Amino acid sequence: MSDFVAGFVDAVPMPALVIRSDERIAAANEPARALLGAGIGGRHFLTALRQPQLLDAIENCLRDRAPRATDYLGNDGRQDTTFRVSVRPVDLPTGGGVLVCFEDVTHAHQLVQMRRDFVANVSHELRTPLTALIGFIETLKGPARNDPAGQQRFLNIMEAEAHRMNRLVGDLLSLSRVEAEERVRPTSRLDLAELVLSTIQSLTPMAENNDVRLAHDLPEGQRVVVAADEDQLRQVLTNLVENGIKYSGKGSTVTVRLTAPDYIPRLQGQGVTLVVEDSGAGIDPIHLPRLTERFYRVDSHRSREMGGTGLGLAIVKHIVNRHRGRLRIDSEKEQGTRFTITLPVG
Repeated sequence: MSDFVAGFVDAVPMPALVIRSDERIAAANEPARALLGAGIGGRHFLTALRQPQLLDAIENCLRDRAPRATDYLGNDGRQDTTFRVSVRPVDLPTGGGVLVCFEDVTHAHQLVQMRRDFVANVSHELRTPLTALIGFIETLKGPARNDPAGQQRFLNIMEAEAHRMNRLVGDLLSLSRVEAEERVRPTSRLDLAELVLSTIQSLTPMAENNDVRLAHDLPEGQRVVVAADEDQLRQVLTNLVENGIKYSGKGSTVTVRLTAPDYIPRLQGQGVTLVVEDSGAGIDPIHLPRLTERFYRVDSHRSREMGGTGLGLAIVKHIVNRHRGRLRIDSEKEQGTRFTITLPVG
């Protein structure tokens, strides 16, 4: 009988175990042992499954043989996990029992939380400039009604806040479009060297205004052609170079490097490498894993002052994904920051 039950449980493609009517664990498959412990076989289920809501579901199912469902919360050493647990009655050769199956729904819960965080962040980002606009409008209608100098000052601030909201809405729309197209690989051919030169040329006035030098290192006399969406890759380059100009500080240098096509192990094929690096103050490595999250900022106050929406690097990540490329960020305090993008040639 034990071999029959063990074989039955081993065939279940998720963590699963069978509990007999005497409340002992008759069998557990390998995923269940990895989740709950290697030595759970033969133990009373109360000692192996310690979460009250799961214990109640098993006890009730053993008693009235009605199916139950509940959640089991855990941690795999890297993150918190959530399992949807199904508890159903089964007939065993020795009598009744229950089959307990654990479905990993961690990813679904994370997506729900991401949506909640996204809505909360968007609401916060829009509420701040809207609150400022409402306050200044009330001031213009009241105390500053007959104050031309004050009116001009307040109107300038209102204009800046309106532009800030417009940039945020624009980035939200851009992010939405990129995500919608992420599974559609671009087919147009683009010379990356020409794109780098034209992007640097368009951003040179901004760099000069910030006392930042722009430099480039391109394959000499060679076209670097890839399958790409020109507008999206221009957006990537512009975003990264602008970030370097804004945050690296006066007197620093922002350099764009492009390699000729070569075999790239990470892509398992021919590809090119595009690097945007600066000689600025750098970023504490603790922030690097979260830099491409929506609305994540290393310095929220400074980013808002510079006109940042907190969505630029999230857009960059999705565009690179659409092009089947890889994005890597390296930085250390006082050592500058380097963004490395590898793109397949084919």
